[in-house]
Amino acid sequence: MPSSFVQDIKSIIGQARAQAVRSVEFYRVKMYWKLGERIFEEEQQGKERADYGAYLIRNLADQLEPEFGSGFSYRQLNWCRQFYRTFPIVNALRSQLNWTQYRMLLQIEDSSKREYYELEAVKNGWTGREMERQIHSSLYERLLLSNDKEAVLAVARNERIPETPLEIVKDPMILEFLGLERKPHYYEKDLESALIEHLQQFLLELGNGFSFVARQKRFLIEDDEFFADLVFYNRLLRCFVIVEIKTQKITHQDIGQLQMYVNYYDRTEKLPDETPTIGILLCASKNNEMVKLALPKENRTILASQYQLYLPSESQLLAELKRELNNEELGGIEG
Repeated sequence: MPSSFVQDIKSIIGQARAQAVRSVEFYRVKMYWKLGERIFEEEQQGKERADYGAYLIRNLADQLEPEFGSGFSYRQLNWCRQFYRTFPIVNALRSQLNWTQYRMLLQIEDSSKREYYELEAVKNGWTGREMERQIHSSLYERLLLSNDKEAVLAVARNERIPETPLEIVKDPMILEFLGLERKPHYYEKDLESALIEHLQQFLLELGNGFSFVARQKRFLIEDDEFFADLVFYNRLLRCFVIVEIKTQKITHQDIGQLQMYVNYYDRTEKLPDETPTIGILLCASKNNEMVKLALPKENRTILASQYQLYLPSESQLLAELKRELNNEELGGIEG
């Protein structure tokens, strides 16, 4: 019996099972939405009593939980009510999202931020764990560090595709998934090996459209041998992306070396219809002013992104966002 035939049969079974699970999950989502709708309607009849909603839900939970289990507890029914109020159009519910993911979205108060994660989760097929990680790593806020809110949402809504590296490259990059201890220094080869070992998570952190091309890409310039740490391709920007890892504070020599790698790829690897190669210096720390001075004023191809080996709090990211915005405003005034 041909192995390809058996593999096809297994693939059909696997796809059917996955679709069945998604179908069951979506029926669950719609059930909780309908419960929320009915609770809200009943609650409005007692609107003259401010505490009627809590009283109604608590009594309902006492009736349902003994028979149907913890999925109908007071806390869960409160989620149902909030679910209906936050997503009032049943036909707009996403079949790709399960109840766990919707509960994560319900905890996001900012409507633009909530919409972003909803759209990106659907577009990228995030699992519940991946969605949780992206929210906890403040993906939305990190993208706002180099973009305005409308640009970020327009890309998420598929109203436009990214046009510049700044729209997809995040600074900082959060690499908590590597599980590395917080040591003062790491060898670059160790960090590189950890990134390759956790390549799927690293691609998730890099963002939309990235695919892995090579590690320690070797090329010769006359008799001199060079190695680029990591090479990716981004199908949205339609270009190669070279990542150089620096576990120390970056220097202008590091920027010059990466610029040489980018030039090499542009002149020997890039096809005529592709866009210029991007270089990313993934570094432990950096001097932003030095980076700006070491590059042309209209630089659009070399970026420095500082990595962090732990998940920052949302307040830390918001403070960084505020600081960056203030720096931009001051720069505009001085110019």
